[in-house]
Amino acid sequence: MSPRAYLDIETDWRMRITVVGVFRPDLGSRQWISPDLSAEQLRQYLQGIRMLFTYNGARFDLPIIKEQMKLDLVHEFRHRDLMHDCWAHSLYGGLKKVEQTLGIHRDTEGVNGLEAIRLWDRFVRAGEKEALDVLLRYNREDVENLESLAIRLGIVSRKEAKT
Repeated sequence: MSPRAYLDIETDWRMRITVVGVFRPDLGSRQWISPDLSAEQLRQYLQGIRMLFTYNGARFDLPIIKEQMKLDLVHEFRHRDLMHDCWAHSLYGGLKKVEQTLGIHRDTEGVNGLEAIRLWDRFVRAGEKEALDVLLRYNREDVENLESLAIRLGIVSRKEAKT
């Protein structure tokens, strides 16, 4: 199945994209921060993947990227929304709740989508670089933990994850 990529976005109060994060096990993590969001750079980074994974991406991340960045990832790449796989295993709730249930570690414990919006707001309004740093760590954990989730669900084998 490799190469594969895991994607997650963060938004502000008005649902404008603030951060796009992608983890490719073969290339590592990459993030784009508003206003330097580049559809072409994102498309290039995803080039060659066989599967794009998200959590609730079919309803949230991908439609917002399509609308704001004019990039239709659903038509360019195969997509799998891990939220639906979680539901099939009776795992309900947001990504953080599912991670907690499955014992997937997170350094940014306690940060959630609402706090991510507040962190962005503190960075933009008050210039708090530390708030941006926390937001970027949170987003990076979101995309990297999607790989752990895919492994726990049996979608990606441990052997695949090491290659």
